[in-house]
Amino acid sequence: MSKDDNPLVEARKAKLTALIEAGVNPYPNDFKPADSLGRIREQHGDTTDPEALSAIQVRCAGRIMLLRNFGKLTFATLTDDSGKLQIAVQRDEVGEVLYREVFRKIEVGDFLGVEGGLFRTQTGELTVRVNRFQLLSKAVRPLPEKWHGLEDVEARYRQRYVDLIVNPEVRAVFRVRSRLIHLIRGFMEARGFLEVETPMMHPIPGGAVARPFVTHHNALDRNLYLRIAPELYLKRLIVGGFEKVFEINRNFRNEGLSIRHNPEFTMMEFYQAYADYRELMELTETLITGLVQEIHGTLVIEHQGRTIDFTPPWPRLTPAETLVQHAGADPERITDPEYLEELAQKHHVKSNPAWDVGKRQLELFEALVESQLIRPTFVVDYPVSVSPLSRRSDHNPDIAERFELFIGGWEIANAFSELNDPADQAERFRAQVAAKERGDLEAMHFDADYIQALEYGMPPTAGEGIGIDRLTMLLTNSAAIRDVILFPVLRS
Repeated sequence: MSKDDNPLVEARKAKLTALIEAGVNPYPNDFKPADSLGRIREQHGDTTDPEALSAIQVRCAGRIMLLRNFGKLTFATLTDDSGKLQIAVQRDEVGEVLYREVFRKIEVGDFLGVEGGLFRTQTGELTVRVNRFQLLSKAVRPLPEKWHGLEDVEARYRQRYVDLIVNPEVRAVFRVRSRLIHLIRGFMEARGFLEVETPMMHPIPGGAVARPFVTHHNALDRNLYLRIAPELYLKRLIVGGFEKVFEINRNFRNEGLSIRHNPEFTMMEFYQAYADYRELMELTETLITGLVQEIHGTLVIEHQGRTIDFTPPWPRLTPAETLVQHAGADPERITDPEYLEELAQKHHVKSNPAWDVGKRQLELFEALVESQLIRPTFVVDYPVSVSPLSRRSDHNPDIAERFELFIGGWEIANAFSELNDPADQAERFRAQVAAKERGDLEAMHFDADYIQALEYGMPPTAGEGIGIDRLTMLLTNSAAIRDVILFPVLRS
């Protein structure tokens, strides 16, 4: 084997060589466990009668996480996907040669298969008295002794496999994430939504205002874009006759890294014909309160030192109303451009003379209010100028029938009544193209095929995207998005 700078690795490799020379296969694949460690505890954890325990024979396997040697007797703790269990390996029980030449070369991190009866130690610990063992996989790299401190946080993300081995609480987070997706899928299917898959590589990026990743298809000799959102393809399915569709999958946005942003993230996006954004608020409130109740057993949870009460009904406020309630803005002047400019200057919020009132309000909202919306809050009726795919309100053509849901100071969902007027959509696409030509790298392209799809007719529709990563962060008390993504993007 090749040399390693780590002397502990070299020592383990030497033991591996010795095992091989003794005729031991360090990586067999013929041991089949019959019992999980958690199941053994579940079935026999309350049994105290020594004879009854001794009569119970188990066959289990796991990774060794702790070894305590007492000469002729060694206690070890095995872990598997279901839990942990102590084993006792005695020289006289397994044979002196096997104990000395094989078992004493086994270390923390190795995988071991064992058979034997059960007993309780003097301290009452349920334990397997091993009468047969088999090395299943030799680990030549030792597990780290200290892995929890802040100084190790970057290494934990980079070596997630080690993080999962030594930190059971990390595995618990990803179990919650998996359960969350399972519950969402069941909720949608129970309401008649069809789960679909749409392309990850798009000829034209669209469906959101974001900067895309670009790739090249050699056979076609053309650029393609990793999708920033599945929206335009899902709405094509509504045109095609599916009335309720949803997709849980990845989106990719070429943006910075932060505690809330990863270039690759998971969304659940769905569309429902003959519905509007008000109905989606009701559905979203029902979905998320159900998830919180199912996972936590209560609608009041803690997240990073803050209490979040999910009890419905949730407030519904316009961006202007949030500025009045949470930033102390003057309700009589909230639509005055000069006043909004004064507020921007006062709070050092970016501004642009070309912006309309709606855009100015939104910039102030994002800077001054968003982080204060701890309780679930629907922010509704956004300006059309910042909602290029949303339907205009019949009562106010400057307002889009759109909402965003904020929880814990984070945007969790974005939804609107869909624009199904092809002429209006084409006009807004052209405005986006003009913005792109002025240097806006996140502005949308003109998607002629999507316009053509709308010309075939799309029924009145509402659609929404819900961020799975941020929702998982809230429900697992996680501080950063990297804590809920198994293999996040990291700086070099």
